[in-house]
Amino acid sequence: MNAADTGTYPVLDPARTALVLIDLMDRIVGLPMEPRKGPEVLSACEKLIAAFRAADAPVVLVRAERPGVAEQPPGSGLVAGLAADGDIEIVKRTFSAFQDTGLDERLRERGVTTVVIGGIATNLGVESTGRVARDLGYDVVFVEDTMATYTTAEHEASVKLNFPRLGTVVTTAEVSFTTA
Repeated sequence: MNAADTGTYPVLDPARTALVLIDLMDRIVGLPMEPRKGPEVLSACEKLIAAFRAADAPVVLVRAERPGVAEQPPGSGLVAGLAADGDIEIVKRTFSAFQDTGLDERLRERGVTTVVIGGIATNLGVESTGRVARDLGYDVVFVEDTMATYTTAEHEASVKLNFPRLGTVVTTAEVSFTTA
């Protein structure tokens, strides 16, 4: 359900919630994206990263590698300065961050039951990761203003049609944590 439709937003337990950000790599962030540009997505993601780190909640940074090639294209690493000590870095070779990456096991080791997802591209890596997370039993929160894809229509189809069936849709400003 879209939280804006109900006026209720999830209050997250930092001990049981992880932030999962998809494909924040120079070569992806630099692509022409809609409804916002890659640097806008990156800025919103950096705000979420800071909030999760301040709450001592896990931050997962996922990047894609092309399978079967000797060398990855330039810009295939995470955006410089994004990762910090203690973050979980995942390399995926499919759309979903869960497929053959060990992400599920790493989250379960930490007691995570809720994943908050953003990144690029809304209808590909983000949606695929959200679908698998839901199938694995996680509560899923999609942060709309931390996403973009190739067209506004593709973005809106995911955000308005698919994401509410898989979890809750919020904005960065609506993400909050319980306090001890």
